[in-house]
Amino acid sequence: MYFIINLLGVLIFLAVGVLLSKKRKDIHWRGVGSLLALNVFIAWFLTSFPIGRDIVQAAAAGFTWLVSVAYEGIAFAFPDWVHVPQMNFFTSALLPILLVVPLFDILTYIGLLPFVIKWIGKALAFLTHEPKFESFFAIEMMFLGNTEALAVSSLQLKRMKADRCLTLAMMSMSCVTAALIGVYTKMMPAEFILTAVPLNVINALIVTNLLHPVKITEEEDTVARLDDGGKEREPFFSFLGNSILGAGRLVLIICANVIAFVALAKLIDMLLVLIHPAITLENILGCIMFPFAWLLGLDSTEAFAMAQYMGTKLVTNEFVVMLSVQDILSTYSRHMQGVLTVFITSFANFSTLGMIIGCFKGLVDDNKNDLISRNVGYMLLSGILVSLLSAGLAGLFIW
Repeated sequence: MYFIINLLGVLIFLAVGVLLSKKRKDIHWRGVGSLLALNVFIAWFLTSFPIGRDIVQAAAAGFTWLVSVAYEGIAFAFPDWVHVPQMNFFTSALLPILLVVPLFDILTYIGLLPFVIKWIGKALAFLTHEPKFESFFAIEMMFLGNTEALAVSSLQLKRMKADRCLTLAMMSMSCVTAALIGVYTKMMPAEFILTAVPLNVINALIVTNLLHPVKITEEEDTVARLDDGGKEREPFFSFLGNSILGAGRLVLIICANVIAFVALAKLIDMLLVLIHPAITLENILGCIMFPFAWLLGLDSTEAFAMAQYMGTKLVTNEFVVMLSVQDILSTYSRHMQGVLTVFITSFANFSTLGMIIGCFKGLVDDNKNDLISRNVGYMLLSGILVSLLSAGLAGLFIW
């Protein structure tokens, strides 16, 4: 019976996306169908065969190594920030941008990254019927994370229309950073963590296709290059210096927005507690999420616990939930362990909204920023639906 409920839940999550779509008539059903079939296969493959998880782990290890190199540069300037038992958020998540962004800008400058985007984008677009850049961006953010993927795609963002920028903002709510995958796997079952990563990527494309379908002409479906328009390229070291300065500005903008959003959420919580001690954002969201937790194929007791974890994750972050459940996770059913782990393995929460908005403010013009800021609700909805779909699809094969 619970399998039937889980299957029904996946269909309902998709229906919610259709119901709340901005342009229902423009939904590309062929693309949605292809993506859904691909994700069902991925969920089956990664939960049933170790080789699938080994592939994801190997790729993640490469990007984790890159971030560890960034820590060497940070330690040269601030050794007391790196050589500590636990680095703070600013050091571990934001300062590596100072290496990642210039590195990928260099790859763009020499033409390697546009070449890779072009051909991988074509392959993914053929399989998924999605635009080339959006297809590659999904893979890019799977390992780099949301702000890093946006930052290294700044040239493309500046040249694409505002509607497509909103699509990327919505997709950015649904990823993780490769550097954190190793940390996650020490706290939660590794097989479920590694299953969630690619599922989120494909589901981000599905959900944005449903909520915010955008028609793209063949002329628009291109990859931006530094030498577009026949202009002479900027000298390399001038280009590199501007890239480093841009990365530094981006780090500060993201940090400021995260602090503000987290503080505002805490302020709302403190005001709600004045009404009644039990009224908090986590509890309110937990009550709202209970029907969706039940639709993941859980009994009422586990569904109630799942809903509370969902609410906590949306208001705070995935680390808070992982720390609170890692010692008691084994007391839950295997199905509960799987869907809970997959659901919380993403950056979909209020503070991520601040990170993405801050990132776009540092990269694109006011017109695009205004559109993204007006659609904060859709960005959060996108992140929640992606997490629900990923948990629901993985849950079909975890019993």
